[in-house]
This record gives sequence, structure tokens and C-alpha cells, in this order.
Amino acid sequence: MLTTDDHRRDSAGLLYVYPVISRRAGGVSIGINLNTNNACNWACLYCQVENLTRGGPPPIDLDRLERELVSFLDDALNGDFMLRQVPPEARQLKDIAFSGNGEPTSAPEFSEAVERVATVLERFNLRGKLLVRLITNGSLLHRSEVQRGIKLLGEMGGEVWFKIDRVEASDVAEINGIPLLAEKIFRHLEICVGLASTWVQTCWFALDGLAPDAAAREAYCALLKPLAGQLAGVHLYGLARPSMQPAALRLGRLSAVELTAFAEEIEGKTGIRVMVSP
Repeated sequence: MLTTDDHRRDSAGLLYVYPVISRRAGGVSIGINLNTNNACNWACLYCQVENLTRGGPPPIDLDRLERELVSFLDDALNGDFMLRQVPPEARQLKDIAFSGNGEPTSAPEFSEAVERVATVLERFNLRGKLLVRLITNGSLLHRSEVQRGIKLLGEMGGEVWFKIDRVEASDVAEINGIPLLAEKIFRHLEICVGLASTWVQTCWFALDGLAPDAAAREAYCALLKPLAGQLAGVHLYGLARPSMQPAALRLGRLSAVELTAFAEEIEGKTGIRVMVSP
């Protein structure tokens, strides 16, 4: 049986398609993993991908991706997958999510992959009914092909979960492993909200025994506030599964009380609704 702790990419024996039980989505999420070589342009301290490397994915076999998605959807909808693999309380398809073992939008074929998903959903009469999500670090929103894919996703009624863990440049460099200024984060987020419904997703945790300080919280709220009327909300979540990175021992879970307190601070300072997953 799948659990919320089991996010193995090979659980269905497929290359690109994998099922997970998502605690945030609240049921079965069909993952699309374009980064089959475990390569990402970021290196987040809390990443659960083993043997994570820097870079982009190999060429995507779009025909195979489409075949795998058709086969899996047929088993989930018409076969016995749910009975075999999913506990009773989670036997509901919630979404198709571009996520996986690296940054999905780093694949040159990203927008074409979104088109293939749209084609499959039409075949099953699920377009506009089964939500399509993109889980992204947002770093490549300046690329026209990435914007094209997100625009199509938005036209399908899908949504983006845009990662912002920290805002101050020194914190971003330490947590996400990349040099990135707040101005660029904001610019890319602003582009994204204009293309599709967008949630900010934030992993909030202690580092070396210390929770993010008041300056980190204030910078975060200040960045989001100008887009309060356009963002769908914030997904604020804690560490659920162990990091597979060298810094794993430096990370610490925050309590539900601490996460809720920050959620209330975000809502109070920005007016943006926050969903908390400890």
C-alpha cells in the first residue's frame, strides 16, 4: 500500500509516471517526473531525492510519456489499482502533478509535455475535471517556452505551486543552493500569476536548531503582499520525510504551533490565505 511517506518514482514500474498519496492534495496524485536523471538546477537542503546532481534532464520521450499516462489512468479509473495500492481513505484521484526529481520546467520539452497531458485528459473526458499542477521553483519563468506551458496549464484550469522558501539572498543561497535576489523572485512570481492560478509553496523548518527569525518572516511577507489580490494562497508545510542531502542532520521540524503562528502572521500582514501542513 502507498503511504504519504512513500514517494518512490518507480513505484508503478514506469519511467515518467508515478503515483503518490499527497498529504497536501488529499488523495492520489499522479506524478510526472521529467528529471529521470535526478538532476536539478537547485540544491535544496531538504530535498528527498537521492544522488541529486546539478543540471537538467535528458531528452524526453513524449510518446512514451503519453503511453504511460494513458495506461496508468486506465488502471486507476477502470482497473484495480486503487484496491491494490491505496488505503480506503485516499482512493480518489486528485491531480496530475509535474514534479519529480528536479525542476520540471528545465526540460526543453516542458510545454509539449503539458500538451500531451491535455490530449490524454481529453481522451478520458477529464480535461477541466482532473486538476493539473506544476510544482516549480519558478527560476525559469523568463523562458518563453516555460511561459507557454504554464499558460496552457492555466487554460486547462490547472494551477502552479511556486516554491519560495526564503527571500533574503543569503537565506536563499543557504537553503536552496542558488544565488537569487528578491527582485527576480518577485518578477517571476508576477509573471506566473498572470498565466495560471498560483499558490506559493514554502517549506519552513529550523536550521542548526534555529527557526527562521523575524527578519526572514518580514521579508517573506513583504515580497508577497503586493500580489495578495492575485495569489490563490500559500501552502506552508514542514519537513515530512527525511532529507537525502548532506545537510540532513542540520534540519529540524517545527511544531504545528510554530507553523500556525507564522501562517497567522502571513495572513495578518498580507491578507493571503494560508494552508498549513505540519
